[in-house]
Amino acid sequence: MQASVFPFALAEEPADPLEDTPASRLAVFDDPEEWAIFSQSCDKPAVAATGLWESQVMVQGMHCAACSLTLEQALLGIRGVVAAQVNAASKRASVVWSAALTRPSQWMAVPQALGYRLLPASDAFAPDHGRKEARLALWRWLVAGFCMMQVMMYAVPAYVAGPGEITPDIEKLLRWASWVLTLPVVLFSCGPFFGHALRDLKQRSISMDLPVALGIAMTFAVSTAATFGPQGWWGHEVYFDSLTMFVFFLLTGRWLEQRLRDRTAGSLDRLMQRLPDSVQRQQASGRFERVAARRLKPGDLIRVLPGEAFPADGTIVAGDTFADEALLTGESRPVARLAGASVLAGSYNLSAPVQVRIDQTGQATRYAQIVALMERASVDKPRLALLADRVAKPFLWFVLLASAMAAAYWWRTDPARAVMAAVAVLIVTCPCALSLATPSAMLTSAGLLARQGVLVRRLQALESLATIDTVVFDKTGTLTEARMGLRSVETREGVTSAQALHLASALAQHSLHPLSCALVAAAAGVPLPLVPGTDTLNMIDVREFPGLGLEGRLTASSVPGALGQVRLGSARFCNLENPLHDVLQVCLSDESGWLARFEFDEAIRPDAAEAIAALQQEGVEVQMLSGDRAAAVRRVANALEIRKVQGDCTPKTKLAHMQALQRQGRKVLMVGDGLNDGPVLASAHVSVAVGTAVPLAQAQSDFVLPGGQLLMLPKMRAHARRTMRIVRQNLWWAATYNAVCVPWALTGSLPAWLAGLGMALSSLLVIANAARLAHMKEKG
Repeated sequence: MQASVFPFALAEEPADPLEDTPASRLAVFDDPEEWAIFSQSCDKPAVAATGLWESQVMVQGMHCAACSLTLEQALLGIRGVVAAQVNAASKRASVVWSAALTRPSQWMAVPQALGYRLLPASDAFAPDHGRKEARLALWRWLVAGFCMMQVMMYAVPAYVAGPGEITPDIEKLLRWASWVLTLPVVLFSCGPFFGHALRDLKQRSISMDLPVALGIAMTFAVSTAATFGPQGWWGHEVYFDSLTMFVFFLLTGRWLEQRLRDRTAGSLDRLMQRLPDSVQRQQASGRFERVAARRLKPGDLIRVLPGEAFPADGTIVAGDTFADEALLTGESRPVARLAGASVLAGSYNLSAPVQVRIDQTGQATRYAQIVALMERASVDKPRLALLADRVAKPFLWFVLLASAMAAAYWWRTDPARAVMAAVAVLIVTCPCALSLATPSAMLTSAGLLARQGVLVRRLQALESLATIDTVVFDKTGTLTEARMGLRSVETREGVTSAQALHLASALAQHSLHPLSCALVAAAAGVPLPLVPGTDTLNMIDVREFPGLGLEGRLTASSVPGALGQVRLGSARFCNLENPLHDVLQVCLSDESGWLARFEFDEAIRPDAAEAIAALQQEGVEVQMLSGDRAAAVRRVANALEIRKVQGDCTPKTKLAHMQALQRQGRKVLMVGDGLNDGPVLASAHVSVAVGTAVPLAQAQSDFVLPGGQLLMLPKMRAHARRTMRIVRQNLWWAATYNAVCVPWALTGSLPAWLAGLGMALSSLLVIANAARLAHMKEKG
């Protein structure tokens, strides 16, 4: 029997490692191996133990711009937090912290004490948390709606009955019934308002829930006093119907507002959460088992089914399929991915099961770079939004002061009207619409552009893009592609262009030089006319001389007289004289001497001419700056009908030209490949980096076009103009709403239920107007 006591003694011992408390849950994020999931090192190279880290987190419990300011101040007050930025519209925060001074659990715990909950932006359970909040909000709304209908039913007799038609006992019974039905609304449906208001009072701060909670409490207190003591100095009027209607309308507005936010700012979240939670990985036995995607490592073999996203960068080893890479490359059409082809994390497998060998995971993937860029954009605050946030807190103090003044003015003549005037002022003068006017529209635009292959690094750039009147292009890698195009072929007598091209291709296929690749590609589209009685080309002993060319021995050829040693490369390497200057060329020679000359030109992007023509039709001046030779620059400019061009530019002369345009009052958009255009991209009013020459995290531009689709430029400008038109409409609506409703509320003639309806509609209309951007069809 004594042996059985020992297990109970063990059970009484504390089990701290297994204790499930808020602190223990946050401590999970203190493991440096977890940081890479939601953070990026600010140091190059990364220093895990002591370096600076930038973390992207989602914020729960935040409802207004004043909340975002309170949270920012709380985070900045933590030792080791270097910078913090919180966006109320996207409900995201960016925190820069020093690993030498603090840990994630420490700076996450402080907001939690204020009633806010921080979750890693990549948390797989974040949607579950959001669904729980939405379900609870729906229950609060349903309770408020049911009780409101019952209270209104009991209030109708008091409105329609004449004097003496309702006996005092029945009137008292109706009031008591209304009071009982109002209790669930105040205690349950109004829980978030009172909770946030109490938090504000403890922290000696203010948010938009404090005036609302004061209005609800005042109305309920006055109505309760009139119910229990109708002969008291509060009077005999009750406002349970106005109170329940106000709460119902306010909860309706917030619920619809959250739904609209999910369709606008939430579209960025959906784009940033494309990776699957789990994937089928091949085990040592050869069977496939489903494991968490975060457990993948390079070399693993996985199976991806149709409809699933690729969890990492890899190479297809079995199967052929089509992939959706619109977000990653800007290619809107499905792309064929055959066995041996590379696939990108975040792209979708569309047609057939494939087996993929993992090459890169986590932060090393291109998808991770895109997500990091979009996360920074989601917490970025445009200039107008910063102004609205700065106004929000002083405005709320003004609301409290105006409410007190309205109550004091009407108190001597009509206490009941004084209470209603104070409540109406508290409720109707809400700066929600003003704070949401700008970020709701810009986040909607960023989400729409991201779906079309345009990544936004700074939301403020949308405002600047709408005013652009001059576009300056770089040439190489921007208007032209990385590949070279064959322009002309010259041959010696008796040799056709097709024969010379295939002979050069037989050598060029042994090299990865861009010009060799261009020759192979050109030859692939030209049939080789064989001379009767000869064999096809047979090249042996091919050698490459770096920087010079290729040499091989031709043992069989359909080219007349071409046998023996053959060279492909520069004129000097082919032992030729008098090379052509200012022309990119490759020469071909055999033992008899010169055989052919191939002239190349950069291949212009297919949509470059159409994009430039569209910009010029809109009245935008187009210029081109390039460090390439003047003759090559002029050829591209003539092909694209660009009048103002300048070649032989250094980065310094490009920057000087940009500054000269700005001194003339021009609003300049600079478009470059981001590789050597850093200074001029940074100095332009708006900048766009084209292609994938530079890692996204290092790009100095406001926008990135990963797929190089130049035709998006005129569409981006048109969309930015529409966005700013929506922003101006939102700001005018917010200003007009307050200008009309505040004086009305001060007179005491605005009932509480109508004030609640107006407050809900003000925010709702702003977000609904912003949501129109997601459905506007692009012109052109």
